[in-house]
Amino acid sequence: MPKLAVFSVQPHDKKFLELVRGEKHPSLEVTYHTFALNTETAILAADNEAVCVFVNDVLNADVLTALVGHGVRAVLLRCAGYNNVDLVAAEALGLFVANVPSYSPAAVAEFAVALIQTLNRKTHRAFNRVREGNFNLEGLLGFTIRGKTVGIVGTGKIGVAFAHIMRGFGCRLLAYDPYPAAELESFVEFMELEQVLGQSDIISLHCPLIESTWHIINEKTLSQMKKGAMLVNTSRGGLIDTNAVVASLKAQHLGGLALDVYEAEAAVFYGDHSGEIIHDDVLMRLLTFPNVIICGHQAFFTEEALEEISGTTLHNLEDFLQGQPCPNSLLKNGHLLVRRDSHPVRV
Repeated sequence: MPKLAVFSVQPHDKKFLELVRGEKHPSLEVTYHTFALNTETAILAADNEAVCVFVNDVLNADVLTALVGHGVRAVLLRCAGYNNVDLVAAEALGLFVANVPSYSPAAVAEFAVALIQTLNRKTHRAFNRVREGNFNLEGLLGFTIRGKTVGIVGTGKIGVAFAHIMRGFGCRLLAYDPYPAAELESFVEFMELEQVLGQSDIISLHCPLIESTWHIINEKTLSQMKKGAMLVNTSRGGLIDTNAVVASLKAQHLGGLALDVYEAEAAVFYGDHSGEIIHDDVLMRLLTFPNVIICGHQAFFTEEALEEISGTTLHNLEDFLQGQPCPNSLLKNGHLLVRRDSHPVRV
């Protein structure tokens, strides 16, 4: 009977994984761990053929070596991003590594739009005011999105879905991507990153985190943005140099920031810290700005997406166990299909 150890489990993970397991993989024995996979917890994967991990689990060379020593042969990512996995080490160790490259792109795109609308029209502040009997409109002024220029950085499936939505708002759409999506060329203007940043009223990031995109938003690129522009990130926290963003907000150059991801999120996200002191001073500083919204990496969080993630994850495992070609494998015949220094890979 094949065994799978799942790490960083939330109640919703277990619910949907069990749903798919019961329907399609009843012989699979699954052990759920609420804590993250790291060098200290890797021993709990002993005697399992595979581990299933999420975005904030650590899969560096030491952890991967420990997993192999405990008999693990496969790593299943229940997410699209793989920047937390040392693929070079995985290749050398002969591990099977697969991700979920696409799951309900509309879910993330819709959430990006929700962040834009909330930050612009300040509905979160209005909600809190009205609950206290305050119906004053002062401080709630926004702008009409129709007619504005929206810049899209990354035109994979999520970027494409986002473009279609913003087209419906009546926006002019600009995009930067080394590999432009052909289906957008009829209504999106593709140009260099500096041009996109310099002309856009709203900029939304939809690219993966690899070496060429790490801190793609930095002091230099922030200075290239229009004064008062809004920046939205629902992709990976490492795309943004957070300290540079704080400086731009303090200088009143960046007009607004909406984050669903944060480059140091691993120490905070997916846990309840309401009764604790959070020691991340940069994150706490961001939360003091009235023109900043931060959510806890929930853009993917829909029923449809969770069911698709669970289904694809367990299907990847089935392909591995049966020795069949897996379309979502990040390694093929022991060789890397992707590298950290490659051009952006579509998410």
